[in-house]
Amino acid sequence: MEVKLLEPSWNSGVSIINLSQSEILSRGIKSLLLDVDGTLLPRKEDLINNSVKDWIKISKNYFNLHLISNNPSRNRIKKIADQVNLTYSYKASKPSRKELLNYLTKTGERKTEVAIIGDRLFTDILAGNRLGIYTILVKPTNSDGLPYLNSKMQRIELKIASLFGAMKK
Repeated sequence: MEVKLLEPSWNSGVSIINLSQSEILSRGIKSLLLDVDGTLLPRKEDLINNSVKDWIKISKNYFNLHLISNNPSRNRIKKIADQVNLTYSYKASKPSRKELLNYLTKTGERKTEVAIIGDRLFTDILAGNRLGIYTILVKPTNSDGLPYLNSKMQRIELKIASLFGAMKK
């Protein structure tokens, strides 16, 4: 695997609620594909924290937003999408590019105008990089909307990526 595929375009170091919409806009982005589990809320929960809802509400003023999740439960992802009135894809099988390509086809968006935001290197970032869209790595989100700074999965993925030579400055 090419090492660059594991490197996000932007390793933000923050959770989604601290991402700057103006910084994303400055990169020419018009649409955001948002991972769900870990990025918007913890994996075992289905209620989005108000701080995350607020970030999404503000972001809707600047971007087209779409949820894209590997979660196989249509009911769960629909329940989450309904809380923020967004379209969604579930069972996306990231790092497969299929659902990302489906979004581009449906919307007519150009790859250069789309970014994916996620908390996982080996699913969200790899899928986006394989398609050639802008990728933003965020810290996983706690129930309170704040970053979960002790994510074992993210630490493991970052360590593996660095062993392959990715994430080096």
